[in-house]
Amino acid sequence: MSQSNVVRAASRPAAPAAWRPLCKRADLVANSGVVAWFEGAQVALFHLPHTAEGEKLYATDNRDPKSGANVIGRGLVGHLKGDLVIASPLYKQHFRLEDGSCLEYPEQRLRVWPVRLNGDAVEIGVVA
Repeated sequence: MSQSNVVRAASRPAAPAAWRPLCKRADLVANSGVVAWFEGAQVALFHLPHTAEGEKLYATDNRDPKSGANVIGRGLVGHLKGDLVIASPLYKQHFRLEDGSCLEYPEQRLRVWPVRLNGDAVEIGVVA
């Protein structure tokens, strides 16, 4: 994945202020989620190595806003209404991986971070 293939929410600035290492490429599981710790938050990482646009990596909050449980990284990745989503394992609501918005409950949202692969390192963007 090139540095230009960074996933970020539409409301985020064009570029993060800095990139910080989060984990290694070997820690990722293809087409599934893993969880890493970053600045006091659990971050769910989703690695999609074979999309039509190429390799994609997404980072969202691991905390389900409806239940308060840290389970988003265990959700199922899929497509719904034309969007790439993660389904919460508890209440089954669907969140867009691109921006964290919930399809069923607009008042619910997951925080998202810019994320990239830099060689064998997974880096998360720190936004000022």
